[in-house]
Amino acid sequence: MVKEKPNSTRIYDEDGFRRRAACICVRGDESEVLLVSSSRRPDHWIVPGGGVEPEEEASVTAIREVMEEAGVVGKLGRCLGVFEVINCEQKHRTEVFVMTVTEELPEWEDSRNIGRKRKWFTMEDALQQLSLHKPGQLTYLQSLLTCRNEKVT
Repeated sequence: MVKEKPNSTRIYDEDGFRRRAACICVRGDESEVLLVSSSRRPDHWIVPGGGVEPEEEASVTAIREVMEEAGVVGKLGRCLGVFEVINCEQKHRTEVFVMTVTEELPEWEDSRNIGRKRKWFTMEDALQQLSLHKPGQLTYLQSLLTCRNEKVT
C-alpha cells in the first residue's frame, strides 16, 4: 500500500506497518556510533533512517537516508534485522543495517535545510542517549552488541 505525504510517499506492508530503513553508522572497530539530531527535537540524538520509497530496496533506502540525514558515506554491512514499533502515534517496521563510515561530508542536505547535526558517541553514551530520547531505537544498538558478543564467544 502507498500513501502520499507532502514531499514523500509512504510505503506500507501487508500488515499496515510503514516500511523504513536505518543504519547504525560505526567506525572501523565499532566502538563509536554516529547519531544525528532529531528534526523535531534538536537536543535529542537518534539513529539516521527514514521511509522506503516506491520500488526501492531497504538497503538503498538506508544508504540514501544516511547521506541525507548524517552526510556520511560508507560500506554497508550486515542487516541486524527488522524492528517493529507500535504505539498510538506510529506503527512501522524498520530494517536496520550496519554501515562502516568511510567519509564525512563537510555539509549535507539536512545540515543546510534544517540545521541537523551529527556526533560520534561511544557505544555506552549512544545507548544512554537512545534510552532517554528514542527507546525504540535502543534495540538496534543492543542487537549490534549481541551480534558482536556472539562473534567473540
